[in-house]
Amino acid sequence: MYKILATILALFTIINYSHAQHHHMANYTDSARLPERMQHGTNVTYHLYVTDTMVSYNKHKPVMGMAINGAIPGPALNFTLGDTAWIYVHNLTDMETSIHWHGLILPNEEDGVPYLTTAPVKAHGTHLYKFPITHTGTYWYHSHDMLQQQSGLYGAFIVRKKDDDRSHDYTLVLSDWTNDKPEQVNRFLHQGNDWYAIKKHAVQSYGEAIVSGHLGTKIGNEWKRMEAMDVSDVAYDAFTSNGKINQYLSQYHKGDKVHIHVVNGSSSTYFWLTWAGGKMSVVANDGMPVKPVPVDKMIIGTAETYDIELTIPENMQYELRATSEDRIGHTSTWFGKGMKMEAPNLGRLDYFAGMKMMNKMMNMNGTMNDMGMDMSLQKMDMNKVMYPELKKTKSSTMTKDTSMSSSMRKMDMSHMDHMQGMSGMKMSDSKNEPVVLNYAMLESPTPTTLPEGKWKTLTFELWGNMNRYVWTINNKTVSESDAILIKRGENIRIILKNQSMMRHPMHLHGHFFRVLNGSGEYSPLKNTLDIMPMETDTLEFHGSEYGDWFFHCHILYHMMSGMGRIFRYENSPYNPQVPDPDKAYKIAGKDDQKIYPHVDAEFQSNNTNGTAELFNTRYRLWTDWAVGYNSEAGYSSETHFGRYIGKMQWFLPYVGWDFRHRTGNFKETNIFGQSNTKNDRRVFCMGFQYTLPMLITADTRIDTEGKLRVQFSKNDIAITEKIRGEAMWDTDKEWSAGVRYIMGKYWGISAHYDSNIGVGAGISLNY
Repeated sequence: MYKILATILALFTIINYSHAQHHHMANYTDSARLPERMQHGTNVTYHLYVTDTMVSYNKHKPVMGMAINGAIPGPALNFTLGDTAWIYVHNLTDMETSIHWHGLILPNEEDGVPYLTTAPVKAHGTHLYKFPITHTGTYWYHSHDMLQQQSGLYGAFIVRKKDDDRSHDYTLVLSDWTNDKPEQVNRFLHQGNDWYAIKKHAVQSYGEAIVSGHLGTKIGNEWKRMEAMDVSDVAYDAFTSNGKINQYLSQYHKGDKVHIHVVNGSSSTYFWLTWAGGKMSVVANDGMPVKPVPVDKMIIGTAETYDIELTIPENMQYELRATSEDRIGHTSTWFGKGMKMEAPNLGRLDYFAGMKMMNKMMNMNGTMNDMGMDMSLQKMDMNKVMYPELKKTKSSTMTKDTSMSSSMRKMDMSHMDHMQGMSGMKMSDSKNEPVVLNYAMLESPTPTTLPEGKWKTLTFELWGNMNRYVWTINNKTVSESDAILIKRGENIRIILKNQSMMRHPMHLHGHFFRVLNGSGEYSPLKNTLDIMPMETDTLEFHGSEYGDWFFHCHILYHMMSGMGRIFRYENSPYNPQVPDPDKAYKIAGKDDQKIYPHVDAEFQSNNTNGTAELFNTRYRLWTDWAVGYNSEAGYSSETHFGRYIGKMQWFLPYVGWDFRHRTGNFKETNIFGQSNTKNDRRVFCMGFQYTLPMLITADTRIDTEGKLRVQFSKNDIAITEKIRGEAMWDTDKEWSAGVRYIMGKYWGISAHYDSNIGVGAGISLNY
């Protein structure tokens, strides 16, 4: 009876919503919600309700999140090859949303990038996504609107063959959670605020450098104008497996072979997977099958999916552990019941060892130097010198556990000697070291050669500025670049060169691409490629679609900062959901134009001073002010507007206005022999700032009275993890120095000396 009623309801729903196609507006209460899943023949209907919710992990105070059908992650959507998906997204929130079907080949207008391919789901509205299921595999879905994915809008999307054995299938969605508002996280990253490094104990201060014998390493790092090293941007409060920190699956027993659909649904976290029950067999990647590869350890990049098979050795509990790449936490799934068998623990990273290595590979102009090595396909994990588990034995970071492929073994041994010299690594003859997965090991079971046709080759250099958190392709963000025109029927080859210090999981919407990894016609198919620092990788795909398709870094905050491009098929048919493609393109690129506010202020016993600014990817408007508590101290402000120039954005020309007033007669001569009236100044000025080695800012300007001033300053000097110093000197014979102790996310206590007004102490705010 229930099946009959469900079928009638499904048919009524389809007829009702088909009339509205994609934009039926409605309000729903919990009692009026339709069943989550219904099926009539090959038509499979899901109803997904997006709501606000409260989330709490590790006994933290509940914070606001977003849920699908009351859960984070949303429900796993299960289909069979040949089905037609009818997915209704009911948005019960007060903001628009969207859903992108990651990895699926589907009509362009159903891809789910708001405004670019698909109309957004308006607040309190409903949108129907309808598309055929044309291929099997492990995929997922997530919001492509603002930072909603970080708040909880994601879930698995699994497509099986009709005859698949599902008795021992399990779907595992890994993710990260922050108690901070995602917008706040994004703003902190753009400020260069290192609160997250403090939370992770990854500051790499001068004090820590001295204690660990790495003072020279620290100085060398800043001499090349690099900030402290990190392998992840955010200090997350929890890592989850299907929404839980630990989950227990007692239904499995000795001898069971479990097929696990693993989805990395995180916003920015890479996970190391380790298994307590022996080797893991990798049988698919990004939905596409590969010849089975047995491994002991593997890293899964943000947005990647893997299918792995595990065997339960005995009647005990075996841990499948997913550890964040920065090693600050993990999440676990336990298979079986009985005595617990833990997976290997991965200790905290040795950041100074990584810094020392990177110093040798970074040029003074900010470019990377791979020293002629074959850097591709994850074959050489340059972070390995940071792994404490490799330092507990005589085993080397350059052994089997680096998964050396044939191409790496052919590397000129002089390069290998150089590597050993820089990091203290030794080659080992051990035959029992763990096997770590890399892309060179993946091989498709069937040929993947592209059809004959014309070729278009593109070279993309991935650039990043960690200080200002700007991420670009060929030094342009999405909003600064035009769509890349391609033709239906041609083959596209993309050469990716990572010139930044971070990994980038590059995802192509609506297509699979071949990764050229030495497997020839059996090169694996993927839709997301992790490209490590200094790597060069090549991918290629056939132009078989139409419309606009997004290609971007899938670290959420990198994408929002501009690291992406849009491919546009020429002569594409009209998309009724995007009536004005040019306008849609501009809307799609607006994320990297976002303006961020920042205030850094001190309330001292003798004055109040600070900086307030508004900035985005290229431009900065800022005001430096000081207000004394008496007429002798006076008040002053300098307001400037400038634009950052160059790939590394070390050069900032500006124009501005300088105002100062104090009582008394303080006429002096600057070091250029020009008179300098310190008590009364009202001038326009122009000049530039330039970041020097040691991260010192040089500010050179001339005003409308012909006065020249050169100023050198260095802020946020990490003396210890929480003690920070600052210093300034200029050619007007003014100087200042200060120190502050960071008490919390937004505030600290400080003491400051200024040559004009003397010593003060008080509270500092950084917001």
